[in-house]
Amino acid sequence: MTALTPDALLAELRVRGALLEGHFRLSSGRHSNRFVQKFRFLEDPALLAGIVAAMLERMPALDVQCVVSAAVGGIVLGYEAARQLGTRAIFVEKEGGAARFRRGFGVAPGERVLVVEDVITTGLSVREVIDVVSAEGGVVAAAAVVVRRGAVDVGAPLFALLDMPLESFEPAVCPQCAAGAALDEPGSRFLR
Repeated sequence: MTALTPDALLAELRVRGALLEGHFRLSSGRHSNRFVQKFRFLEDPALLAGIVAAMLERMPALDVQCVVSAAVGGIVLGYEAARQLGTRAIFVEKEGGAARFRRGFGVAPGERVLVVEDVITTGLSVREVIDVVSAEGGVVAAAAVVVRRGAVDVGAPLFALLDMPLESFEPAVCPQCAAGAALDEPGSRFLR
């Protein structure tokens, strides 16, 4: 598998129609005029393998024993990262509004974990996964993301394949809301 460069990934996102323009509510709750539709690159196994290879190449050797991601979009990405690292892949999901391990998943105290996410803006999903791992005594060695939409601190070393800053606004000060633009909610957080 050939690792993608950030420029090649950006080109792939454009060709696949994954870079959307409009008025969007992001998973963070903030509004933006741009959105990255991650499922357009998650749907192609060969492309995903190259994206993950490139993401992992950007990080130092971490000696992780497990890859943990957030449901829904992170599951496929986490699985591919674990496959390439030769580790197991598990995920965190919501139950009653709280992030937690389900389905018998968990980490052992001291187990070194890589947290993997697709696209982040505020880092909320990554921090939720880190909190779940830490609560069980796991050690988060790092977090890796495909696209980082802005500066964010997740409480662990963070590696991004593509930095793609975008403007985002709290709904109360969103210029598109003020102009009466229809709001689209393509993020998966609102489906849970």
